[in-house]
Amino acid sequence: MRTNISGLDHVVILVRDLAAAQATYARLGLTLTPRGFHSIGTHNHCIMFGSDYVELLAVREPHPVTAYFSKFLAGAEGAAALAFSTDDARTAHAGLRAAGVMADEPVDFSRPVEVDGKFRDARFRVVQLPVNETPGCRSFLCQHFTPELVWRPDYQQHALGVVGVAGVSVVAEEVGAAVSAYARVLDTPPTQAGADWRLVAGDCTLSFSDRTAAAQRLGALALPRREGPMLGALHLRVRDREVAAEVLRRGGFTTERTVDGALVIGASQVHGVALVFV
Repeated sequence: MRTNISGLDHVVILVRDLAAAQATYARLGLTLTPRGFHSIGTHNHCIMFGSDYVELLAVREPHPVTAYFSKFLAGAEGAAALAFSTDDARTAHAGLRAAGVMADEPVDFSRPVEVDGKFRDARFRVVQLPVNETPGCRSFLCQHFTPELVWRPDYQQHALGVVGVAGVSVVAEEVGAAVSAYARVLDTPPTQAGADWRLVAGDCTLSFSDRTAAAQRLGALALPRREGPMLGALHLRVRDREVAAEVLRRGGFTTERTVDGALVIGASQVHGVALVFV
């Protein structure tokens, strides 16, 4: 591909209290990595799947690279960023610039990871995109130099049975403008499915709809109570919906069902983004 993007790497959920978010997502029946500390002033817990993951992220200290995150958290918690995977951030950066996307210069950073009682640095290179390039979130490209330190088998076993990120719901009133913007970044054509538009990024499908359509599909109370474009819901693939339903019940969560049987947890229960288990 021109932009050298192979799919979704991870979704960033911004939270104000990382310990509280960790407790919430553990009650969901998810295994979280130990707390990690980034060299750019953030800390996190990750929820690892086969080829992608969800990152719970909080800002410890202001940093130019994370200024958007600090601004977002001043208003709300929730899904605030999409990281797309690339095996060559510099080549991807050049491709985006050639396509007219004014991507920032690549930035390297790291976080220590404990392996067998010793700490090693998980290293990354990211290319951030201007917010207007992907309405509703801050997107960036992520190249992993040490994936073996991030995707460890013991972190990928979840009582809830989640195996990956199936999709992300982008909610925007100007649906056509939003899907066109993402399509330019991903260098892939959109398809229409009823009232929705879709873009495929590896194993993840981005769906685009206005708030009315999204609320009809997921439930009136499921979406975050925020204005403007946003990442309204994460769709997580589970091995068995009924097993997942029982785990969520034991965790004390209220769920609804979509017309096709998917389980939905409203954004107010899980730090600002609806979770849909498909």
